[in-house]
Amino acid sequence: MDKNISDIRNEYNKGSISKNELPNSPFLIFEKWLNDAFAADVYEPNAMAISTVGVNDSPSIRMVLLRAFDENGFIFYTNYNSKKGIDISKNNKASILFYWHKLHRQIRIEGTCTKVSETISDNYFKSRPLASQIASAISPQSEKIKNRAFLEEAIVNKEAKVNDKSSIERPKHWGGYCLQPNYFEFWLGRPSRLHDRLCYEKHEDVWKIIRLAP
Repeated sequence: MDKNISDIRNEYNKGSISKNELPNSPFLIFEKWLNDAFAADVYEPNAMAISTVGVNDSPSIRMVLLRAFDENGFIFYTNYNSKKGIDISKNNKASILFYWHKLHRQIRIEGTCTKVSETISDNYFKSRPLASQIASAISPQSEKIKNRAFLEEAIVNKEAKVNDKSSIERPKHWGGYCLQPNYFEFWLGRPSRLHDRLCYEKHEDVWKIIRLAP
């Protein structure tokens, strides 16, 4: 390598978090920080890493896109037969992470995943570009395939059947999950690595705010 990664040093100086100024609901500060990320022109601020645990207790992590949220939880979409979908079917505990380097902020959220209703999945699927709908329909996500030509041929065959349709029916193997949180951690980088870490823990439907050491 041309660069010694152990020598990389950056300071963080984008403000601070005061426990006394935090709202009672973690969803309110999440919404504010997400809006800040949009305002700062962060690329895909709704991108989040999601960690699941497989049947052999081995963790897996990958990037997905947040597509909706409210106080019931955070919604993302995927193939139910994918690695993450199979993991969730065996162990529905998961963790998501948002990291916005431009703002020196990250949010870590833990909870349990459940499938959203078919109506919600149908409505979102219809809102997607037709090419994305077709790709989701033909891809055996996470399965081993011979080559890319296999996918390209499947796309062509599906397009021939679709003709001039603006939308296709959502495949049953594809839909949404909602991660219902029981834990939030808000992290803000501070000088000399004395970062601010404030977490919300849920106790009997009440969120308790706790400061953590960096």
